[in-house]
Amino acid sequence: MELFSDDFTDGNALAGPLREIFAMDMTQAMGRCVNCGDEGPVAGLKVYTHAPGLVARCPSCEEVVMRLVRSPSSAWLDLRGTMSLRIPMPVE
Repeated sequence: MELFSDDFTDGNALAGPLREIFAMDMTQAMGRCVNCGDEGPVAGLKVYTHAPGLVARCPSCEEVVMRLVRSPSSAWLDLRGTMSLRIPMPVE
């Protein structure tokens, strides 16, 4: 059995679903730290603002789980320290 198929579309198929997710209050999303596996709400992260941007650390092990940097025309979101992000969605 093949794991991948030639039947795919491009990344534009993600436009609607991603817009739906990132329009939410992300502080209620539950993140899991790559380093220690601890899970908690984004609102519970330790956020440092003394860098050129925001650096969020795991409250359990102090590892960086998220970085957010803004410029006038762009935003960079680095989630490499986050194993997963569970986002609550409204029930229709």
